[in-house]
Amino acid sequence: MKSFFCFLFFLPLVLFSQSSWQQHAEYFMDIKMDVSDFTFLGEQTILYTNNSPDTINKVYYHLFFNAFRPGSQMDIRSRTIQDPDRRVGSRIFGLEKKDFGELKVGSMEQNGKKVEFDENETVLVVKLNKPLLPGKKTELKMVFTGQVPLQIRRSGKLNKEGVHLTMTQWFPKLAEYDFEGWHPNPYIGREFHGVWGNYTVNITIDKNYVVGGTGYLQNAKEIGHGYGEKTKKNSDNTLTWKFYAPNVHDFAWAADPDYLHDIITSKSGVDLHFLYKNTVNVDDWKKLQGDTLKLLEFFEKNIGPYPWKQYSVIQGGDGGMEYAMCTMITGERSYGSLFGVTAHELAHAWFQHILANNEAKHPWMDEGFTEYITSLAEEFVNNKTSPFPHKSSYERYYMINNLQKENPAIEIDQPQTVHSDRWNYNFTYGANAYSKGSVFLSQLGYIIGKKNLSKTIKRYYNDFKFKHPTPNDFRRVAESVSGIQLKWYITDWTQTTNKIDYAIRSVDQVNNKTLVVLERIGSTPMPLDVLITYKDGSQEMHYIPIALMRGEKKNPYQGLRWVVEKDWAWAFPNYSLTINKNKSEISKIVIDPSFYMADIERGNNNYSANKR
Repeated sequence: MKSFFCFLFFLPLVLFSQSSWQQHAEYFMDIKMDVSDFTFLGEQTILYTNNSPDTINKVYYHLFFNAFRPGSQMDIRSRTIQDPDRRVGSRIFGLEKKDFGELKVGSMEQNGKKVEFDENETVLVVKLNKPLLPGKKTELKMVFTGQVPLQIRRSGKLNKEGVHLTMTQWFPKLAEYDFEGWHPNPYIGREFHGVWGNYTVNITIDKNYVVGGTGYLQNAKEIGHGYGEKTKKNSDNTLTWKFYAPNVHDFAWAADPDYLHDIITSKSGVDLHFLYKNTVNVDDWKKLQGDTLKLLEFFEKNIGPYPWKQYSVIQGGDGGMEYAMCTMITGERSYGSLFGVTAHELAHAWFQHILANNEAKHPWMDEGFTEYITSLAEEFVNNKTSPFPHKSSYERYYMINNLQKENPAIEIDQPQTVHSDRWNYNFTYGANAYSKGSVFLSQLGYIIGKKNLSKTIKRYYNDFKFKHPTPNDFRRVAESVSGIQLKWYITDWTQTTNKIDYAIRSVDQVNNKTLVVLERIGSTPMPLDVLITYKDGSQEMHYIPIALMRGEKKNPYQGLRWVVEKDWAWAFPNYSLTINKNKSEISKIVIDPSFYMADIERGNNNYSANKR
């Protein structure tokens, strides 16, 4: 019995230590690209440090390029889902062999000795000769070959704008091992999760190609092409680009012989690189540079400092996608679209590449948080101020509910805990990850106050930069800042499809007072801001916390009388609010005049003396 109780006593400490460690990978890669057919030869060495308390007998790698061939899981999924991504559709199925994607490992060693490995489409399984003990390192070395697929989704050659190479998720990439174990997700087209580390990457390619991407160029003086003084080609008319990227969990690059290359520097000392072809609207790309400086300034002020000294905006890919220290975006757009996608992808430098949540499991954390902060940043750059900058996110969230109502027999609405690959519809994945994720934050501001939300975001950055935070980590930060318990909120909002719906049930005269009966119709509990407008023009806000909060927010409305009412216990469907004035003196009663509470039926949130 004594040993059992000792185990119980130490269990919380063990669990905490498991959630606080992170693995580390030191990458060394040499790549030779043949631009005549866009194939490449690679050598890779990883020094892998096991910071976990576990002994590791196997390691897993991602082979993303192997998804781009007929019959792959990505191909099948795209052809069987009800609303396929228009960029993919059946295009993988129709690829010719010369346009297939391929990553093939030729040989593999651990500490200089050959190891067994097995390729399972986009996942490589490696059986270690010598188990990797806690706190120890091992050297993993491989030779691999690759063929760049025709540009379809994120990676590829010859995209629709003629960019020759968008090299994203292009190398055998070590899967993450964390407190939940291994994450060897097959690549079906969604999101990524990687190991923090440092990358030393040497890329040998035709001398005419301009390269941009992750990392600092170490031999700029030899390269030229807008980086340094002149070009020193190799004897075979190639250049070797030597990059180093510290403390990242990804490495991406793009290359084209016709890239224009501009560099500007922010006040905080960050070099912003812009690489684009002359087929775009060059004036728009010049204008974008100054606006990107302003975006960077906003994100640094409202989240935290950008930790690297370089960021690149690169024309490439199939839309917009964030990577370590850079983004790939299509460039032949209107300026509004060009600016909007740049703002979103730059924000991902914080919400994914500094605060690197597992976006395969919790895509709403990076996409939703990015969507939230981007809406504010765009208003800042455009010198606009609106009372409801997140309106479009709310509207898209409400659309999910309306579609589900119209189609009750079909599972359209799903909880945010669904793995990013396993949503029934692409539309609802996007609406949940981006829009509902954004509403999560803006609505949190309604619950704890906008000032506390701002403090929470900054503390979240300070506490979890260069880590893999979980939803629980963010919740605990918000609780610490606000003094309000929030488990009820994050549970209902992210783990269920429960909805918010409050109503004014009745307004009656009782003696010399007014009795307002409020009703909770939806399952999700929420505190209520109830605005009373009197016929003489005066107003007061009655604030009703819910008992689950174990706290309350401060008055966010300057100059408005703030009346704190007793808590509303969730189990009670109705709540009686007493107003110390006659009903005849009341003009209007409104639940949540800010519209920040995502109430799915706002028609029952209002009382008007003129209509009743």
